[in-house]
Amino acid sequence: MTLPKAQIVVAKKIPGRSKVAVVFTRPETVLEDIGRAMRLAEYQDHLPRETATLLKINISWQHWYPACSTTPWQLEGVIKALKEDGYTNLIPAQNGTVVVDSYEGEANNKHKPVIDQYGLKAVHLDVPPNRWVPYQPRGKMLVLDRIFPEGLTIPETFPGKNIIQLPTMKTHVFTTMTGAMKNAFGGLLNRKRHWTHSVIHETLVDLLTIQKEIHPGLFAVMDGTFAGDGPGPRAMRWHVKNVMLASADQVAIDAIAAKMMGFDPLSIRFIRLAHEAGLGCGDPTQIDVVGDDIAGVNYHFVGAENTFASRGQKLIYWGPLKPLESLLLRSPFVPWAYFASNVYHNGYWLNLIGKRRIRKALKTEWGKLFLRY
Repeated sequence: MTLPKAQIVVAKKIPGRSKVAVVFTRPETVLEDIGRAMRLAEYQDHLPRETATLLKINISWQHWYPACSTTPWQLEGVIKALKEDGYTNLIPAQNGTVVVDSYEGEANNKHKPVIDQYGLKAVHLDVPPNRWVPYQPRGKMLVLDRIFPEGLTIPETFPGKNIIQLPTMKTHVFTTMTGAMKNAFGGLLNRKRHWTHSVIHETLVDLLTIQKEIHPGLFAVMDGTFAGDGPGPRAMRWHVKNVMLASADQVAIDAIAAKMMGFDPLSIRFIRLAHEAGLGCGDPTQIDVVGDDIAGVNYHFVGAENTFASRGQKLIYWGPLKPLESLLLRSPFVPWAYFASNVYHNGYWLNLIGKRRIRKALKTEWGKLFLRY
């Protein structure tokens, strides 16, 4: 496997500027490289050691598909670094969706062997005994108070704990790219989270506001060993990119990932809104990138490609079917949407296209590493 030619960048920290660590890696050294990225991003300055730390795992599909969900080495590398540095109270957090079972996803994506190896116990946010409790945000909400006028609920286990978001580097049919900010979507919103898709950018900003209120420390480690382009988060084209990113600024890590993928970060609405709200830095010129040199990196990803399923969703969220949104997605008729998504992704796309791509990915060095877990 050929890695990009990299030079070590030792940036002088400018007070008040966000820092994002970028480290090129390979399967043989990935666990150590993740720890290096976390320390370059000075994670211990942002996560109180005496506080329990949630590891917010991403499962975008119950099946394993490259770049789709948190990788086992990403999870293990973060746990290993935390334990080496004296963090002892670690809680992996899994969430399902109306179309994804978190227990099935935990097994198929090889999270369970890592969690068991380190003697941890995962909390599955969508099922008992986890409880969802009312929460009244202190900060101004852009849309969530309107989408959920009856009030918001959040996982009872979240407030008062640090959180590390574990996204992958990939594009998304609704948000151009998805990263640390989008990773909170599954953690802080329950089964009605799809109600927010028509205002998804504003929702992600609201969720970051809430995170800053309830978590003593926030951090993110993004896996770009496989990166996904096209109609994410599932029906993507995977690419081996051999990179890990880490930052305490959820906006900045998404901005740098977006820039590496070939997008203008401030043209992506949720990044720009969060930047303008002072929730983080979305302007790459104001971010200190440390670790490896990414000055010439541009993956030329396409981004907002659609699948048959996403075209239908966009007709409901932003198109001529908008007047029927409540009827189609918030009424007893809603199971049709879950059924249609499952038929398309788990039936048609996975069997006709996805499995062929998976077989090819398993022949790469990262695929071979996945099989060893």
